[in-house]
Amino acid sequence: MSIDDVAAAAGASRALVYHYFGGKQELYLAALRSAAAQLAVLLEPPTDGKPLERLRISLSRYFDFVEDHAPGFSALLHGGLSSRNDEVGEIIDRIRQLLLTRILQAFGIEEPRPVLRITLRSWMAAVETAGLDWLERRDLPRAELERLLVDQHVVLLHVAGQHDPEVAELFERLSAEELS
Repeated sequence: MSIDDVAAAAGASRALVYHYFGGKQELYLAALRSAAAQLAVLLEPPTDGKPLERLRISLSRYFDFVEDHAPGFSALLHGGLSSRNDEVGEIIDRIRQLLLTRILQAFGIEEPRPVLRITLRSWMAAVETAGLDWLERRDLPRAELERLLVDQHVVLLHVAGQHDPEVAELFERLSAEELS
């Protein structure tokens, strides 16, 4: 898409777009920052309900965003790290860190030990990959995909608990909250 296309879609002149954004890369970064801010608000974690119910709600909101921003989401994540400039990578990393922090806050953990941190970051990468696959194929109903990802989260925590007693305690606490 050219600057002329963007200007036409926005009902503005090419000169106005250049005046406010300076060029295509700056416009792209502004759009990415805007999308990141929208995602951050959208994924504000629910405070009511059991842990897995809150996770289901958050995943549903995430996939609402993925579906609403499908072309941009796909382009961004398919680009890979090598095609990103530093600022694009920083924006993506900030969103990932925000999401990790929110998950940890929901667990009541300030600083995760390595096993929990790696487990959660691995699950987040799986969610991103599942989102890309789902956008490309759509051969699994979205609700089923979301349930699958919640189940994977539970299994990953259970397995991680076999490697770290604090994760095992977290898993037991979360399980007890789900059963209450």
